[in-house]
Amino acid sequence: MAELALHELTPKQQAAKAFSLLDLTSLTDAETAADIQAVVDNASWRDAEGNRIHVAALCLFPRFLPLARKLLDAQELYAVRLATVTNFPTGGDDIDIAVKETAAAVAYGADEVDVVLPYQALLAGDTRTPLQLVQACKAACGQHVHLKVILETGVLASAQLIQQASDIAIAGGADFIKTSTGKVAVNASAEAAEIMLARIAADIARQQATQSSAHPARGVGFKPAGGIRTLADAILYMQAVETQLGSAGLHPSRFRLGASSVRTNLVATLEGSQESSAAGGY
Repeated sequence: MAELALHELTPKQQAAKAFSLLDLTSLTDAETAADIQAVVDNASWRDAEGNRIHVAALCLFPRFLPLARKLLDAQELYAVRLATVTNFPTGGDDIDIAVKETAAAVAYGADEVDVVLPYQALLAGDTRTPLQLVQACKAACGQHVHLKVILETGVLASAQLIQQASDIAIAGGADFIKTSTGKVAVNASAEAAEIMLARIAADIARQQATQSSAHPARGVGFKPAGGIRTLADAILYMQAVETQLGSAGLHPSRFRLGASSVRTNLVATLEGSQESSAAGGY
């Protein structure tokens, strides 16, 4: 049975879909054990009949990953993945530091590493360092840990630089490309999403043109982050993915929503309340 298109879903179904695509994020760097417990408690939601849905991943600083895994497993949330950040948030150009941070994140139990591209180096015209950093961090992830590359599109600003950063990250082996750290003035935007998704689609087309049917194209994932606070915000990006990549793109293996505060609004929709927005910066 074919999956329903986004516009064919009810608001509650759209909210449930968005919930399943969340990278539920807490990156204040001041979290306590109680804060991590609260994030884990928010990783799932049950309806009145007891049916449970859960987020795709939690995104936390590396040192909190072992505790988060223990708490998730205690709630039988084995499928919720653990993501973390490296070279964060400034996107330094020291490859050795980024690699060591990434290796440490893997040792802490990360399933996914969100590394910040050296965007200031790219702004200065250096394309070699960003590519080498992505390649080296991908190697540090090994076979089973996914690498998401944060472009910091709000700082890159121009369409040309966002396209260039996307192509560098994809060429370097990124499993996902991500808009933003959530730590700058301008984060995810519809304009940046369109550019990044177009580069993902172009890469898929390139692979299909050069590979046999026995080796299907590897679709790089997309993650907008920062400023996603309501179901309407989430749908903006979900529709963009569906338009560029089809309904198959709306799967946790291909698309994530990086957010902390949007959960409140999604649950309000799932429970039928009238709340339309939620406070929060990420």
